[in-house]
Amino acid sequence: MDKNRLEAFSDGVIAIIITIMVLEFKTPHVGDIRALIPLVPMFIGYALSFTFVGIYWNNHHHMFQAVSSVNGKVLWANLGLLFWLSLIPFVTEWMGRTGFDKWPVICYGVILILDAISYAVLVKALIHHHGPDSLLAEAFGSDTKGKVTIMLYIAAISLCFYDSRLGFILYVIIAGLWFVPDKRIESKIFDADKRKS
Repeated sequence: MDKNRLEAFSDGVIAIIITIMVLEFKTPHVGDIRALIPLVPMFIGYALSFTFVGIYWNNHHHMFQAVSSVNGKVLWANLGLLFWLSLIPFVTEWMGRTGFDKWPVICYGVILILDAISYAVLVKALIHHHGPDSLLAEAFGSDTKGKVTIMLYIAAISLCFYDSRLGFILYVIIAGLWFVPDKRIESKIFDADKRKS
């Protein structure tokens, strides 16, 4: 199957996820700048979630540059990723409205873990479809970075039981680790293009 419809659908869903998050901001009814102060926690949560969704969009885009087609398993794995990503606006708003209370920040971390796991499932489905010698399989290798990320999410959730702010700070650090698009795929595509020319 052609991959273009999957990419277009995924782009649309991710755009909607970002739109839903920004719509949660309620405009103050007064013109005083101090009316924005209660929105600061919401903005902080939104900025982090926007970053995470952007990271997934970037890496999803790069990953699909390394493949030529999809099958039914890939379609379902992609839908699984989009499902868990679509829950980010819910936990983001809950976290912001409660001022980063323990359980909203823990639930935020749980959704981030499920996002990471579903992304790994999508990668596995694509590698299975294209074979162990494919460009994507070479690029991901044993996916140490993905596995370490899941362990860091677990550590962040554990920290939340002590102080939810510490867990949130670790989420920010994890986003920083992934902020630059995944170079593993880019370098493999570049190397493959050089070999062709």
